[in-house]
Amino acid sequence: MDDELQERVREVIASVPAGSVATYGDIASVSGAPSPRLIGRILSEDGHDLPWHRILRADGTPAPHLVDEQLQRLREEGVIPDGQRVDLRKYRWQRDPDDDADLGGLF
Repeated sequence: MDDELQERVREVIASVPAGSVATYGDIASVSGAPSPRLIGRILSEDGHDLPWHRILRADGTPAPHLVDEQLQRLREEGVIPDGQRVDLRKYRWQRDPDDDADLGGLF
């Protein structure tokens, strides 16, 4: 993975607003990353300063080892989970395609 891709991924994650969530796949798609798993790796290695708690699995659930803290942080932002799952139809980030300019016009 190159530094440019890592920075794009970080920028996309940082752009997910409070009160919204995105999936690892959403972030991969927007940033041009080859895999949602790479997003998880970037977050685990270099995501401490990002809103990591807004990024979920494709089924709307947090990673098992983060579930309590992640859901609590989301509740504080107004995202109300149903049990341990977030309703992606309600809370999923709807990215404005015009925001691509903020990412250096790479898309």
